[in-house]
Amino acid sequence: MAKIHASFFIFPLLLICLMNCHTVRVEARHLLETTLPEVPELPKPELPELPPLPNVELPPLPEVPTLPKPEIPTLPKPELPPFPHLPDELPKPTLPTIPTLPKDVTPPQSTTSP
Repeated sequence: MAKIHASFFIFPLLLICLMNCHTVRVEARHLLETTLPEVPELPKPELPELPPLPNVELPPLPEVPTLPKPEIPTLPKPELPPFPHLPDELPKPTLPTIPTLPKDVTPPQSTTSP
């Protein structure tokens, strides 16, 4: 089987990218050097005067009846339970005793040799 090297693909791609960058710069230079044609100014349109609005008398606003203030009942103040009192000095905790093995008991020996 034929072995295709990556350089056969990379070199043409690199050439295309370099050529494309050059054309973008040239096109940008052409855009900067071109002059735009002068656009003639159009006359501003004149708006017609609006007729004056007639004075209209508004009817008086209706009276709003005053509402009585609602009475809010007073709520009883909640009472908190008393805080429990701790003694000043607490007894020191005792650790459990670790049992000891008697001296005449030997630990088991392994039967397999390393």
